[in-house]
Amino acid sequence: MKAAVFHKVGAPLVIEEVGISKPGPREVLIRTKAVGVCHSDLHVIDGSFPYPGPMVLGHEAAGVVEQVGSEVRSVKPGDHVVTCLTVFCGHCDHCVTGHLARCVSPETKRGKDEEPRLTYVQKPMPQFVNLSGFAEQMLVHENACVAIRRDMPLDRAALLGCAVTTGTGAVFNTAKVRPGETVAVIGCGGIGLAAINGAALAGAGRIIAIDMLDSKLELARQFGATDVINGRDGDAAKQVVELTRGGVHHAFECIGLKQTAEQAFAMLARGGTATVIGMLKPGLKIELDPFQLLQERRIQGSLMGSNRFPVDMPRLVDFYMSGKLKLDEMISQRIRLDQINEAFDELRRGELARSVIVFD
Repeated sequence: MKAAVFHKVGAPLVIEEVGISKPGPREVLIRTKAVGVCHSDLHVIDGSFPYPGPMVLGHEAAGVVEQVGSEVRSVKPGDHVVTCLTVFCGHCDHCVTGHLARCVSPETKRGKDEEPRLTYVQKPMPQFVNLSGFAEQMLVHENACVAIRRDMPLDRAALLGCAVTTGTGAVFNTAKVRPGETVAVIGCGGIGLAAINGAALAGAGRIIAIDMLDSKLELARQFGATDVINGRDGDAAKQVVELTRGGVHHAFECIGLKQTAEQAFAMLARGGTATVIGMLKPGLKIELDPFQLLQERRIQGSLMGSNRFPVDMPRLVDFYMSGKLKLDEMISQRIRLDQINEAFDELRRGELARSVIVFD
């Protein structure tokens, strides 16, 4: 199959032939139909998160099931599916207490003595976050995908696999925003827009969008923002506190920077919670005013929106199909696989919400 192969930091991805195995007992072979171009992939390409090459990146995908293993019960050939990188075993402590996104069981991967799922020039190739979606096919554990209704467009469904699950899930599952509460969202890319949309769906009374591009702030209004702040116009945290007369109940950091993580905490009201969604570089330290902890302000992380993937995906699909979840507006362009490097260049510039690779 053809795939976009990552070889080394700073180098463009190369479209090459990659080998793919047949499904094992609990595995599913998927024909990829659409995959989003996400900042998490860019972090690997630019070296912020080290991964060995050669490797096929990509993790925000949707497709159609081609084959299933002998023990697969959750999907069948012909099903339309969304994939998710937080594959779960279903019976560890995290899974049985409802925290599927935290599962780290090795049984969802192939063992070292087994044939690899992917090969490159006849040698084993590691799989990126259980998926490797920048390819014509994906071979995954059955708990890395979920079937969705067939009238859902797959190019929009792909966004549910990362950006939308991460953003809306942080609102619904991690922070548990309640009707009437105030929310600030820092960063209006795909995840930030999803968080804004999720806050509107949760009934937030006021939703403040913060970004440095007016075009993204205008898009944020379409997703449900009631107020916007351009970060170039001074201290964003101070502006939020003044605007809300004391700070917000919830702040969501959707970029992954030290400064914005600290700003999210600084713009909280007493008892407020800052949820860091963005991927901060490993080893980076953030600084907080400890006195504010005495006022019951909190800061927490969110892993893929604390998702319960088999439950959340069909519900998000229904939200979209009923007009409540905005996905059309999030897609800036649809491209071919061989245009992937141009899409990453545009992602570096931060001008677009989401590029989606569409396969024939």
